[in-house]
Amino acid sequence: MRQPAASPVRPVCRQRLLVVLAAAGVLVSLNSTQAATLRVRAGESIQAAIERAAPGDTIEIERARYVENLLIAKPLILRGLQRPTISGDLKGDTIRVTSHDVTLDGLIVTDSGDSLRDQNAGIYLFPGAHRAVVRNCDLAYNLFGLWIEKADDVRIENNLITGKREYQSSQRGNGIQLYNTHRAQITGNNISFVRDALYVDVSHNALFRGNRLHHSRYGTHYMNAYDNVWEDNDTWMNRGGLALMEVRRITVRNNRAWANSDHGIMLRTIQDSLVENNVVAGNQRGFFIYDAEYNVLRGNSVIDNVVGVHLWAGSKNNDVDGNDFIANREQVRYVGARDMPWGGGQGNHWSNYLGWDRNGDGLGDVPYEANDLVDRLSWQHPMMKLLLASPAVQTLRLVGQQFPLLRAPSVVDRQPRMQPHNPDWNLWRDRHFIRSQ
Repeated sequence: MRQPAASPVRPVCRQRLLVVLAAAGVLVSLNSTQAATLRVRAGESIQAAIERAAPGDTIEIERARYVENLLIAKPLILRGLQRPTISGDLKGDTIRVTSHDVTLDGLIVTDSGDSLRDQNAGIYLFPGAHRAVVRNCDLAYNLFGLWIEKADDVRIENNLITGKREYQSSQRGNGIQLYNTHRAQITGNNISFVRDALYVDVSHNALFRGNRLHHSRYGTHYMNAYDNVWEDNDTWMNRGGLALMEVRRITVRNNRAWANSDHGIMLRTIQDSLVENNVVAGNQRGFFIYDAEYNVLRGNSVIDNVVGVHLWAGSKNNDVDGNDFIANREQVRYVGARDMPWGGGQGNHWSNYLGWDRNGDGLGDVPYEANDLVDRLSWQHPMMKLLLASPAVQTLRLVGQQFPLLRAPSVVDRQPRMQPHNPDWNLWRDRHFIRSQ
């Protein structure tokens, strides 16, 4: 009886199995080689260890002072043990990263060069340094702290960044500068004594959360940045807290901007954005709103500023409702050709509202008008403020209220809220700018 012929498929299957097993062996071998850890001790060269390392290695750096300008051109982890110092000797970039997937953790990085033209930085993430991580580092006495250029998905976490304090503001670099990036996460950093603590240019889909930005020109300076989230940050003792310019679809939520010598939050040429639940207190101008359209401002506490809101230059079609305007010397400074309606839902609260609530629904029965004829005249002729308490000026104010032909266009809240939305508003009184020595 003839035996069945052997299946011609079986040798092929065996060959495939051998190929798979061989490939798995290669992967195991590669993984084992990528797990190496190198140690750099005092007196040794970090750059030499970088050159010896294979992609994916970890380099542990013992506590010491290393005077080197590092170039990292392969995926590596550099981890400091007890916070070693890497000094750039006041030349170029202290650390330059040109590879993707590089992590810098627990280092003190200092003494970059001084060239604004070359953008010298403590850490410079060059184009292509995608997925870089910089965390738990101190960046001190660098021109720019961190420069991030055309590097996507970077994470900058829990770093302390200070600039060259003795320099004039215009001669310093920025704390963290982003240019042409996507999906950056900038969280938990403390930045001071730089030009702008965060400078964001042509960078989209980024998250900025839990940062402390102070004693600089701007806490944050946004230019041409879309679809970002700015959340739970503190900006104080700057010239300007948060400057949003040429921006679309940004969410600004649960932040605190206080004691800035000019504005707390600037909204300039901004559309389709949400600004909610922020505290803006003790600034020269709480909000400066210029050429802003189709935005939502709600739940904000604008407290004890010289000017609560400076509204200017075609800012219209914004939904401004549910905010508290309390104890500002001028609640709103608005110059326009027609009334600007605010409120309409919850109503804004105005601490200088003199109306009443007869039906007890929590909303005023008389509209609130932020400005009158006397306000506008005093802005145009500042010396007139010397006469504000005079009978003649008070009579002019009364006449302007009674005769519509003399009335100045104003921000008008048809049903202002009688009580503030934020019951803890008084905690933000008397937080004013003090010039640092």
